[in-house]
Formats: sequence, C-alpha cells, structure tokens
Amino acid sequence: MINFFLKKNLLILIIFLVSACSSIPSNTSNSCSIFSERYLWYKHTKNSEKKWGTPIYLQLAIIKMESDFDWLAKPPRKKLFKVIPYKRPSSSFGYSQAVKGTWEQYKKETGNKLATRTRFKDSVDFIGWYTNKTEKILKISKKNAFHQYIAYHEGWGNYKHYKQNQKIISLAKKVENQSNKYKSQLEECKKSLTTRKYIIF
Repeated sequence: MINFFLKKNLLILIIFLVSACSSIPSNTSNSCSIFSERYLWYKHTKNSEKKWGTPIYLQLAIIKMESDFDWLAKPPRKKLFKVIPYKRPSSSFGYSQAVKGTWEQYKKETGNKLATRTRFKDSVDFIGWYTNKTEKILKISKKNAFHQYIAYHEGWGNYKHYKQNQKIISLAKKVENQSNKYKSQLEECKKSLTTRKYIIF
C-alpha cells in the first residue's frame, strides 16, 4: 500500500515537472513575465549569452517569432486543392524551429550530441551558436536583431537576396521591435532576476 502511494505521488510529481517546464508562458510578449514563470529559462538564456555573446532579448525575440514558445511547434501542413492536408514545407520543429540538417550541424560542431529541439536549454544554445556563426560569416552584429533574424530565417546563403522578399523584411521588423521591447523590460526586472539564484522555476 505504501509503495502504491509512493509511486502515485512520484507520477504526479513527474507530470507536474514536465508540464511546468514545457507549457507556454501566459504572456510571451513580456520577458519579465516569462522569466517570472520560468526562472530556469532565464538561467539558460544567460548561459547562452555568456557562451556565444548573443543578447537574451534577441534569443527571446527569435523564439517568439518562430514558435511563440511552443516546444512542439511545427510549420502548418500544405493543402492540396486548398482542402486536403499535405506534407509540411520543412522539417522545422521545436522552440527554435531549427531544421534537421542545421540542427545536426549544431550538434556536431558543439559536441552537444544529446541536444533536442524540444528542450529550451538546447534551443537557446542553438540560437547562440547560429547567431555567432552569422556574425562570423556575414559580419552582422549579434545586437542587430533585424539582419540577424533575416539570416536566421533565410540561411547564410540566401541572406543576400532578402531585399527581394518583402515578407521576410516585415517579419524581421517585428523581431526587431519585439527585441527592443524585451530589452527594455529586462532592464526593469534585472535586479530581481539576479537575486533569485536558488529558485528552480
């Protein structure tokens, strides 16, 4: 009987931890609100910033645009004759919406062989890695949200053609605006975030 209750309580605890770590924050437009609910995410973005030099606000802005913090996000399926569900346009998946090929390149170059696109920690590390390579390849500062996002979305090779694509320009402007908002918000709650050193969630 005791073992039954222990197993039951353990199962409830596991379900709680999984849901707490994977559910979408209530206000994804506010960085302080996000980290208030998911303090561990702040630590992950801070570690990525220290490792790659990519500002926390840019990491969040990219995820906001790509998946809106949905860990299971995928591109919508195409439709045949505008009705019949067809295949997805790409292999993008998870918080960062990284495609399989680029994700595998990230794992190989960083040695993070167990990285998964559904884990927030790995996703922000991936974004740091990618934006760092963008800075080296295309000479785009990691503080330049507009051009960094274009390179992130279009890829390093297709970046040079972005002026012909009004859709990506519009998306990049949204990322830039959201990045600036996140930056201002973080200034307001920076003190409280740095003092919560031992809180898990």
